[in-house]
Amino acid sequence: MNKFFETLKNIWSIKELRDKILFTFMVLGVFRLGTYIVLPGVNAIALNSSSSGRQANDLLQLINTFTGGAFNQGSIFALGIMPYITASIIVQLLGFAVPYFQRLQQKEGESGRKRINQITRFLTLLITLVQGSGYLLMLKTTPGVVSGSINPSVFWISNMIILSTGTIFAMWLGEKITDKGIGNGISLLIMVGIIAKLPQSFVAELSSQITENRYLFIVLELVALFFVIIGTVSIVQAVRKIPIQAAKRMVGRTGMASSSANDVINLKLTAAGVMPIIFAQAIMFLPLTAAQWAVGTSGAQSDLLLNFNNPMSFWYNVVFFALNVLFTYVYTALIVNPQQYAEYLKRSNAFIPGVKPGQDTQDYIDTLTTRITLPGAIFIGLIAVLPALVSVTGVNQAFAYFFGGTSLLILVGVVLDTLQMIESYLLMRKYDGLVKSGRIQGRTGQGITIGAGM
Repeated sequence: MNKFFETLKNIWSIKELRDKILFTFMVLGVFRLGTYIVLPGVNAIALNSSSSGRQANDLLQLINTFTGGAFNQGSIFALGIMPYITASIIVQLLGFAVPYFQRLQQKEGESGRKRINQITRFLTLLITLVQGSGYLLMLKTTPGVVSGSINPSVFWISNMIILSTGTIFAMWLGEKITDKGIGNGISLLIMVGIIAKLPQSFVAELSSQITENRYLFIVLELVALFFVIIGTVSIVQAVRKIPIQAAKRMVGRTGMASSSANDVINLKLTAAGVMPIIFAQAIMFLPLTAAQWAVGTSGAQSDLLLNFNNPMSFWYNVVFFALNVLFTYVYTALIVNPQQYAEYLKRSNAFIPGVKPGQDTQDYIDTLTTRITLPGAIFIGLIAVLPALVSVTGVNQAFAYFFGGTSLLILVGVVLDTLQMIESYLLMRKYDGLVKSGRIQGRTGQGITIGAGM
């Protein structure tokens, strides 16, 4: 405990780090405050009542978890940051398939990144207009939610502007955290929304199990959750180390190695980080948008749309698992470029023992990356469908989301990345790290890390 308080004191004594942390908390507070500002003409009490009667396995409840309750409150941040995530997914997939976007991402440096950011923001606005339309249709078709005294056209136009502004403002807040705060801003906004729903879900689970006198089940449930978290942390940080050596350089008449014997290339087991499950989750939200439009226009939904509106259903999880495996390979291919690492080693006059420089090194790294991506992809897929498996045992479905899925991976990934950045500041100032032994591995680690994730 003394070590913990000493570490907090060291963190607070670094002015730059202290300012970044305070700024981050301030921005997150502004974001959370916005989730309680209700859209004009919307009866938040009636919306909450209708949502409380909705089944816990409804996909709308999952969206509400990601937005920290803003979705079921008719908030100006009801769509959260998800339109921006969807736009980022589309742009990154275009970078994999379209030469123009490939050139922007890989060859045009800072100007290319700025152009990609502009395209992403414009696409975010378009997606917000589509998703916002579906959301407003849902509000209008829910009895008692929309005030009858407001003009339908005024309600539609004003709230479309407000929802779009709310999403763009949330995106701006995330970018400000990334620039002036600590951690990845967009990821932190998602994480704080998830954490906001955790206490309520946990209390509901305790009440449910205590009512049924299942005290032993509560203990086993918490133990299982602990091991799931530990396993997720271990897999997220797992790396395959490839030792590298550098040719000796001559200093006078003495040959000296230009690198230490501990230099390695770290191939991350889950190089794609949390992006595959976010990609897959965004895709799984598309049937929900279609269902909202179907209800708004015809008042009926197809059996297929109903099935994919249930995150606990069999076919939803089969498709969700397959998408996670697919996107793990796709995103790994996007961010891991064996050719770049082979060229880097060649320029550094370094090599992998037993492997020829150039094409052989590129093929060797590519082969290893492909091999370790398979277990990583299967793991991410299993974590994605774990809430459905856990709910079968009797766990409250709202709390089951925290046993795996997007919620758990985002929480683990974002926390590890943020703690790794804080530890870097401590080590730069000659303080002890956050742990007594070892290192927290976020996006970066010792050696050359392949795969940054989100």
